[in-house]
Amino acid sequence: MSLPATSITPAEQAVAVPPSGAGAAAILAAGIGAFFLAVFAIAGDKLPALQNFFTFSKPTGPLSGVTTCAVVAWLVAWAVFHGLWRRRDVAIRPVAIGAVALLILSLLLTFPPITDLF
Repeated sequence: MSLPATSITPAEQAVAVPPSGAGAAAILAAGIGAFFLAVFAIAGDKLPALQNFFTFSKPTGPLSGVTTCAVVAWLVAWAVFHGLWRRRDVAIRPVAIGAVALLILSLLLTFPPITDLF
């Protein structure tokens, strides 16, 4: 049993599949945000000058600024890549590999034996 053939015009096909850039921007921004969270956490823990900078709330300590700045970095990365890629088809595979690599690096940087090396 065969399915009936459907004819889709190029214009219909262009409308049916949106560009992948917006999704790729979100994926890469997530990896970048996680990486900045790890870097800011190490910096806020190890550098006294940055401990004071990252202390947005005294009861919470530097963690308040670390997380806030990481969220800002994530949003900026997302906005920049979204602006650059929103109307383009971007290869998702290399973007996803880069994002996963940043996530793995972020996890390693927050692992205490590795953090203690800095």
